[in-house]
Parts: sequence; C-alpha cells; structure tokens
Amino acid sequence: MSQKTYFLVCGAVFFVVATAHILRLILGWEITIAGWTVPRWVSIPGLIFSCILSAWGFVLASQSKATA
Repeated sequence: MSQKTYFLVCGAVFFVVATAHILRLILGWEITIAGWTVPRWVSIPGLIFSCILSAWGFVLASQSKATA
C-alpha cells in the first residue's frame, strides 16, 4: 500500500467517525456502555479530534507522491 493510499484511507475513516459524532449531536442518539449512558458532550471533543485527523490525512495524501 502506498503512502498516499494509506493517508486517504485514514482520512476517510476519521471522516466517517466525525460524521457519526455530528449525527449523534444533531439527532440525539443515546450510547450506553455497560449500563452507563455516555453524555452527549463527549461527542464534541470526539468531533473536533476526528475532524482534525481527517483533514490531516487528506492533506498528507495530497502532498505525498503516489508510489507503488
């Protein structure tokens, strides 16, 4: 796998995570882990970090050379 492909895949995965966080905030989805309900505010830092990592992956993919 080339670096460019790796960065694109990572950027896409983090984009999906960011989308899930924003949908949770907008639609009010509840998450329960072992009987504990995760507060919605936890999705705010999750959204910020996943957006940063997604953007970083796409930027690095655009800067890397496509080598086999």
